[in-house]
Amino acid sequence: MAPADELEYLKHLVAQLNDKIHALEAKAKAVVPPSKTPAQQLRTILIGPPGAGKGTQAPQIRDQFCVCHLATGDMLREQIAKKTELGRMAKKVMDTGELVTDDIVVNMIKDQLENNTECKNGFVLDGFPRTVLDSVVELLIPDQLLISRITGRLIHPASGRTYHREFQYPLIQRSDDNVETLRKRLDTFHKQTGPVAGYYKTKGLWHGIDAAQSPSVVWDNLRQVFRAPPAKS
Repeated sequence: MAPADELEYLKHLVAQLNDKIHALEAKAKAVVPPSKTPAQQLRTILIGPPGAGKGTQAPQIRDQFCVCHLATGDMLREQIAKKTELGRMAKKVMDTGELVTDDIVVNMIKDQLENNTECKNGFVLDGFPRTVLDSVVELLIPDQLLISRITGRLIHPASGRTYHREFQYPLIQRSDDNVETLRKRLDTFHKQTGPVAGYYKTKGLWHGIDAAQSPSVVWDNLRQVFRAPPAKS
């Protein structure tokens, strides 16, 4: 074969190989979807009445999916502990079993989303649905079981951890963890959250999880929700 003919043959062979490579790459992309960033994977709200287990599950979501955990209750209690003006206002409202106004909570969340570097990969909002989302998870549990849980709930002042009365530690009870206040909180929760949950149901974003189960079972169910495609409405 003459050198010129051999060169043309090699060029033709290289072109065929390139075409084959491009075809295989296109086929591989069609079979394996591109990986998503944490921010694309998780922007969610965790809804549930007081004592349903949001404070137990949300930190696990934060750690596994590398997102920030915005717990409005914790943020307000931090203001109360610091005795800020916002904290004093919030304490008066929370002790009566009412909910703090939306304006206050929205501004706290907005500040975190704009300034907290942990939120750059996504977020889990603990109990306050006011933004564009990928999913809404509601922890479902009977009121009577909640009353039993919460009225037996004590706080370790140094760490902020929550325990039940059966544990022998130097513990205190939160001022709003009593039956009368709790019934008001539950009534307010059901009135205000019911329509919100109903809205997200119509959008196919709502998932209900039985929160009366053990924390480990609830966590397994949560992970299945976040790894599954959105439910059809």
